[in-house]
Amino acid sequence: MITSADNDKLKTIRKLAQKSWRDKLGLFAAEGEDLVQAGWEPEFVLRAGVDVEPELLNAVSLLGSGTRVIGVYEQRWADPGGDLSIWLSGVEDPGNVGTIIRSAHALADGPVVLGPGCADPYSPKAVRASMGSIFARPPARATLAELPGRPLALSAHGERTLDEVEPAPPLVLCLGAERGGLPEELEREAVRIDVRSESLNVAMAASIALYEAARRMRGHG
Repeated sequence: MITSADNDKLKTIRKLAQKSWRDKLGLFAAEGEDLVQAGWEPEFVLRAGVDVEPELLNAVSLLGSGTRVIGVYEQRWADPGGDLSIWLSGVEDPGNVGTIIRSAHALADGPVVLGPGCADPYSPKAVRASMGSIFARPPARATLAELPGRPLALSAHGERTLDEVEPAPPLVLCLGAERGGLPEELEREAVRIDVRSESLNVAMAASIALYEAARRMRGHG
């Protein structure tokens, strides 16, 4: 039973709150029983009242009081690919990145591919928002030129709507931040989701586009 805040495992969890340390160690922390249960083989797991005094685990928690378990894992990165995947550019909110990873796990056979300026998918907020999908479908990293598929950009300013194009594999849906997130060459050919409001949150737009593309691709065999 860990009874000191100076324990090396607790120190590691504290460090993993910072991206610089996550990058240096190649590790990340997942907090909560559901996430830990979904994870691959951990570096270590600390359970309140079993491995560590509860107040010490709470002290390193990023979710507030009442944390019962924290696991530390090695970061894993996939290769871009699949009949349907998604590429993000400049999506800085980790909650959006994690939510899109969750949607892609449910609707696509390829990973979320992170381009320039995106939030760290292994940050605590992104991991939590993925609800375990970060383990089932690890993200990939690539520039636009490295994508192994036909890019289809979505933008609120697209001249055509999504239902005016025929999605064919391998297809990479490309989304950026709500203000200026996509490269200019993608914006010129972008399509939009036809909505009554001015725009959609990027995670909502990604989920709708993934669903529609997957549905229509299945319909065409």
